[in-house]
Amino acid sequence: MIKRDLQSVFNRISRFPVVVVLGPRQSGKTTLVRDVFKDHLYVSLEEPDMREVIISDPKRFLRERENKVGIIFDEFQYAPELLSYIQIESDAKDRPGYFVLTGSQNFLMNQTITQSLAGRAGILTLLPLSIHELEADGRVNSIDDSILKGGYPRIYDKNVEPYDLYPSYIHTYIERDVRQLITVENLKTFQKFLKLCAGRVGQALNITDLATSCGISQITANKWLSLLEASYIIFLLKPYFGSFKKRVTNTPKLYFYDVGLVCSLLSIRTKEDLMVSPFRGAIFESFIIADFHKQYYNMGFEPPLYFWRDKNGRIEVDCLIEQANKIIPVEIKSGETIVKDFFSSLGQWSGIVGMDPADGYIVYGGSITMAGAGGKVIGWQEAGSLVEQVEKARNIVYP
Repeated sequence: MIKRDLQSVFNRISRFPVVVVLGPRQSGKTTLVRDVFKDHLYVSLEEPDMREVIISDPKRFLRERENKVGIIFDEFQYAPELLSYIQIESDAKDRPGYFVLTGSQNFLMNQTITQSLAGRAGILTLLPLSIHELEADGRVNSIDDSILKGGYPRIYDKNVEPYDLYPSYIHTYIERDVRQLITVENLKTFQKFLKLCAGRVGQALNITDLATSCGISQITANKWLSLLEASYIIFLLKPYFGSFKKRVTNTPKLYFYDVGLVCSLLSIRTKEDLMVSPFRGAIFESFIIADFHKQYYNMGFEPPLYFWRDKNGRIEVDCLIEQANKIIPVEIKSGETIVKDFFSSLGQWSGIVGMDPADGYIVYGGSITMAGAGGKVIGWQEAGSLVEQVEKARNIVYP
């Protein structure tokens, strides 16, 4: 088992009576919670027989399986009606960390469930493996290898080739999750929609274009995007407004949490394919921004990440990290050679907001680290600990 950075957060979050761990299928949630909560009773709600037993008489189930340690309910989205009984149990008895729930869909998007868990649950998100986790385990090779493989643990634990894992993953995801969550008349159309999203990675979201290209309505396209978000396939990076008001775009950008999946959807199977792909720059950008999300989630926090682009599209900063008293700009370049052009956007943006460009970062596809008047240049591997560097600079000690 590759050690997960999120593991260190459980001591803090287990003070709540309910611990919730969300994330995509096969990101390692079950392995992690069973390792952390070794003495908890484990119950898989994905098993139809067990699910039927619980749903038919939840009070009896909880009473008969009550113990001093706790219960893990794996894939909780299959039995959300159990939550009201968990809420009653949590309110009646002071048992920190007693209930542990995992989910492959973000059931917290359901307002009723969110209200039931309010004040009772510590919520964590486990995404596929981060750059830091792979590096700590000695699994990081070249940038191209890291992009093609992605971060799903099975590739590393079981030595499964990415071109074998991802098509199977997509098929399983569509057959098991999509069918259950929404009505899709033609699953092939949904798979086409997923591929179209991959082809727009790193781009401003254009619902009309997506819907037209797929032959579906805009209402359906929005519904399918919400499903992909809820199941941790994609995320939408929002533009930063701050005090800029009407001077900036209000359209989010589309990214994938795992670029190995993107490569599979775009039929990029080899390093040679990736090297000549017109999507290489956008895939690298998604790789880094997704890793920033992983770093924040692995600390137990929501990622305060945005991008900035003026309405004319002439000035853009790929990622902004928001803090209480400042904004840290990060430009992302897939090239492995540092060139003058890397610094242009930081310089332009710094002039607009009145900051020193030397306080910004440029993440690129190489390995040399250097600091200059135009910004701090760091290699893609060092970017795997950029969030930690930024947070340490705030002099906050997290328990």
